[in-house]
Amino acid sequence: MLIARAPVRISFAGGGTDLPSYYLRYGGAVVSAAIDKYFYVFMTVDKSDTIQIMSSDYQTFFRQPAVDTMIWDGDLALPRAILNHFNIHEGLSVFLASQVPPGTGLGSSSTVAVAIIKAVTSLLGLGLSKHEIAELACFIEIEKLGMPIGKQDQFAAAYGGVNAFTFTADGVGVEPLRLRPETIEQLERNLLLFYTGAARESARVLDQQNRRTMASDAEVLNSLHALKEMALEARRLLQAGRLDAFGELLHAGWEQKKRLASGISTPRIDEWYETARRHGAIGGKITGAGGGGFLMVYCPSGTAAAVTAALETDGLRRMDFSIDFDGAKILVNNSLPLAVTRRA
Repeated sequence: MLIARAPVRISFAGGGTDLPSYYLRYGGAVVSAAIDKYFYVFMTVDKSDTIQIMSSDYQTFFRQPAVDTMIWDGDLALPRAILNHFNIHEGLSVFLASQVPPGTGLGSSSTVAVAIIKAVTSLLGLGLSKHEIAELACFIEIEKLGMPIGKQDQFAAAYGGVNAFTFTADGVGVEPLRLRPETIEQLERNLLLFYTGAARESARVLDQQNRRTMASDAEVLNSLHALKEMALEARRLLQAGRLDAFGELLHAGWEQKKRLASGISTPRIDEWYETARRHGAIGGKITGAGGGGFLMVYCPSGTAAAVTAALETDGLRRMDFSIDFDGAKILVNNSLPLAVTRRA
């Protein structure tokens, strides 16, 4: 048995500048933090001539005899594409489970990719670095599967911690932010996450944003330029421990983000956000591409209880969290390296 996990993330500033449509021309920058909510992979090597994959989140199951050629359309396309990349065709059972609902703006799909690659490469004894795992996850999701997504989520899941990322045609730069312990403690106390239960439209939102960026839409480009500058400012404020100013920056970023595409916010999300601000929150945003999922708000000292009560009265549910500093890791590995049968 091998058990691996990888953390989801909350993005603070610069989201959207990590998409190729923007960073290949202008360069991108993002600041985000991994949190202690994980995607888990359980792998068992056996003597069967099949591959079996079960997902508890999607309540679905996939089984394929070794005689077939692995394809990756339809259900469980991502784990199947990863196993295909490593030429694994038999003798493996995979169980997938997450601590957060899928599609809620915490980067969970890329976290899945990172966790599975971490598990598979450990089974095969390949010993890839955090950077190599993140790059491979990006390749499989963006190039192999054609997903219209950026690169921040894969790197956040692989590295863990609070990071400043830069994105250029030459690659991804990772700067772990060395924050003072009291800053981290206050950040964990003042940032609140609320599950809205609202469905997300991330694919449509990202597709619209990509098309407007490639068409050099002035409104979108100006917003992305501003969001990139905010990522640099967010790094400076976090390192200086100026967290209330960081909260105000989140509010300015949310106002810019809503200009990238229609559907990033909705009238209901606007109501929740304004409720949080009326009860003391300084700033915040919908996590991820927008449209639903989790609402993140920054509450200065003494306001968290009032904000929580107000939003929970409106039907939202708060999820406690801490920052994860491990990134993707192996929890248990009783399997022998190279035990999985691979085809050339």
